[in-house]
Amino acid sequence: MDIEPLSTGEQLFEQWRRRGGLLLAPVVFVTLLAWPMPTLQPEAHRLAAVMGAVVVLWVTESLALPVTALIGASACVLLRVASAKEVFAPFADPLMFLFIGSFMLARAIFLHGLDRRLAYAVLSLRWIDQRPSRILFAFGAVAAFMSAWISNTATTAMMYAIGLAILAFLFDKKRPGSAAIDRRYATGLMLMTSFAASIGGLATPIGTPPNVIGLGFIRSMVGVELPFFKWLLIGSPIVLCMFLVLFAYLNYFCPAGVKRLEGSRELLVRERARLGPWTTAQKSTLFAFSVTAALWILPGIVALAAGENSTAYKSVTASVPEAVAALIGASLLFLLPGNQGHRAINWHQAKEIDWGVVLLYGGGFALGVLSTQTGLATAVGKTLTTWIPLDEGLVLLAASTLVAILVSEVTSNTASANIVVPVVIMVANQLNADPLEPAMGATLGASLGFMLPVSTPCNAIVYGSGYIPLGRMIRYGVLLDFAGAATIVVLVRLLLPLIR
Repeated sequence: MDIEPLSTGEQLFEQWRRRGGLLLAPVVFVTLLAWPMPTLQPEAHRLAAVMGAVVVLWVTESLALPVTALIGASACVLLRVASAKEVFAPFADPLMFLFIGSFMLARAIFLHGLDRRLAYAVLSLRWIDQRPSRILFAFGAVAAFMSAWISNTATTAMMYAIGLAILAFLFDKKRPGSAAIDRRYATGLMLMTSFAASIGGLATPIGTPPNVIGLGFIRSMVGVELPFFKWLLIGSPIVLCMFLVLFAYLNYFCPAGVKRLEGSRELLVRERARLGPWTTAQKSTLFAFSVTAALWILPGIVALAAGENSTAYKSVTASVPEAVAALIGASLLFLLPGNQGHRAINWHQAKEIDWGVVLLYGGGFALGVLSTQTGLATAVGKTLTTWIPLDEGLVLLAASTLVAILVSEVTSNTASANIVVPVVIMVANQLNADPLEPAMGATLGASLGFMLPVSTPCNAIVYGSGYIPLGRMIRYGVLLDFAGAATIVVLVRLLLPLIR
């Protein structure tokens, strides 16, 4: 099947978007700096100019997102918005170390093939019985589960390779019965790879960077802590509902046209056998991850047993916060045995984690904290409430979720979270509404955005397969965007009061 790369028009749009950002950002900065803002303190005025330029660069992606975050933080020091100590303090926030520890665990899982072992073990189950619908369901379920713990992009890349192998086998012209398989099934399997991975990241705080970014703003600007276990109670039902909707419509719109995909199970069993027996490194990595997961969930179990006001719960949360649990698991990797006399992971392997996301979080969080300290957040909130008079909590929640989704369609999910979450908190505070609801809606909505190949790296990966016409990605992506928004709004509204 011929590959359908980005069209010439799409490539030109991307080029002009990036070039335009380099021209527009300085114009926005100078305009905001020169614009009279008598209600703002001088520091807040200068911060507004910096943030305006940063938002333009994030949306257009003219520079690497982490570089833009660092430039924004540095500009705040140069323009004396705050001292260097205050500006760079968020880079030492505990959530930074949650990123680092969980990324190292994910790196080890990927290096030692635990993700592939899980995928082939599930896909080769006898229950699946070579049924197209069951293969599609299991394929997506594996992607969603793994992306709750490791990078959505890494999950997509791994499942993409497995999916391509399955499709190459099914559509091999030399294989009897290949012509009877509907080509739409290939589209469904590839879209399931990307969409399920993006959905699964919502389940846990570490599933996708926007979750941690949102948690940081919620803690610093709202004053609410959402531990790992509490997040699970909201994120998991959202993932389950969205995944079922995704499977239902992909299974309906992308049928295989046959009742059984003959030979598919034999292919998967062979691939599983090629993995060989469990290695020492795989066992060590599984142990380190299990320890971390247990420590993440332990405070929730203690809270259920003894109550959140008990001495036991306070002691556990103070001694082993999520960041420390992640670092304990990562440290175990350097101590536990690996293959051929080595450790489960070494520093050369561990340092390959995505440091850019860590820096992006630090820079974005710094700008959010400064907006609160300088009074810019209050001023922006007041201005927006005069333009958008949202005086009902449900309406504000829905609007926050939809705006985050729309922004994530044209820029990265991490940038969307950095841009939208602090703004909706400001608006909610000015309306005397509960800021936690819209902040959660915006945080979760930032991880959606399924319409375009450029919306997420996951979409870009599967679009390159050539099995997905652009029109189908847009149609099915829009459908999932709206279903996701509705699911987030309803479940956040219903579940958030139960865990506060």
